Amino acid sequence: MNIPSAAKTRTKAAKILVIDDESEITQIVEAFLSNAGYEVATENSSVMGIELAKQFRPDLILLDIMMPNMDGYEICDELKKSKETATVPVIFLTGKDSRDDKGRSFQVGGDMFVKKPFSCERLLEIITIVLASMSR
Repeated sequence: MNIPSAAKTRTKAAKILVIDDESEITQIVEAFLSNAGYEVATENSSVMGIELAKQFRPDLILLDIMMPNMDGYEICDELKKSKETATVPVIFLTGKDSRDDKGRSFQVGGDMFVKKPFSCERLLEIITIVLASMSR
């Protein structure tokens, strides 16, 4: 599979953290993004996801909204309060699609809102756009 990606032309691959309680999703996204040239870490726990974000220092975070213990909004809020992760862009991945959810995702510091199910190719396009806008 030939995947066009800004990641392949970089000297250093962008680091992406995927936080989603569904291991099938994290596995699929990790395989696809790794193949596209990104360095990918995954976590299925909300609390551990926050800790991993601080240690891994990602360039971008893909975050599910509907998670046990802490939802994605709470996770994003915590990430934006931490000096290690405050400036990291967050793309919400969710099965939810109401205007309230979209509005709330931006209020807590999210940069994009992607509805599940999504195609990996479309997700890659969105990641490329968000990372390119951060490097300006």
